[in-house]
Amino acid sequence: MALPLLSSYLPAGFASPADDYLEGHLDLNQHLIRHQAATYFARVRGDSMQEAGIQDGDLLIIDRALTPASGLVVVAVVDGEFTVKRLRLARGRVWLEPANPRYQPQEILPGMNFSVRGVVTHVIHSMNTTASLRAGDGSQITAE
Repeated sequence: MALPLLSSYLPAGFASPADDYLEGHLDLNQHLIRHQAATYFARVRGDSMQEAGIQDGDLLIIDRALTPASGLVVVAVVDGEFTVKRLRLARGRVWLEPANPRYQPQEILPGMNFSVRGVVTHVIHSMNTTASLRAGDGSQITAE
């Protein structure tokens, strides 16, 4: 779906009347999705990733075609539970790190059922209440 795109950046100060025209249309799929067949969306529940800019109720764009690497935010499944965390690989060990000091990193130990289900490429959040975003039947991923 193509939506209108302003031709200039929006000033954070006073608006310029000379910039009062449209450049054309913007297709968010072209800008946000690199691998359409491997991309999916999920909503976040929880606050463990808030310092990474991921808030409760946010919509994540997740790409399964990207290779998970240390430092990237990923969607993972640990013992049957979905979560979104920063992946950390160090000295042959795997950790899932929250971005909130109230939560502890989780080391992935031998015997745990663990898989990465994609790399988070974008976060979309409303500037208003998140309650309106929860309407519908979208999937939710826990960030707790």
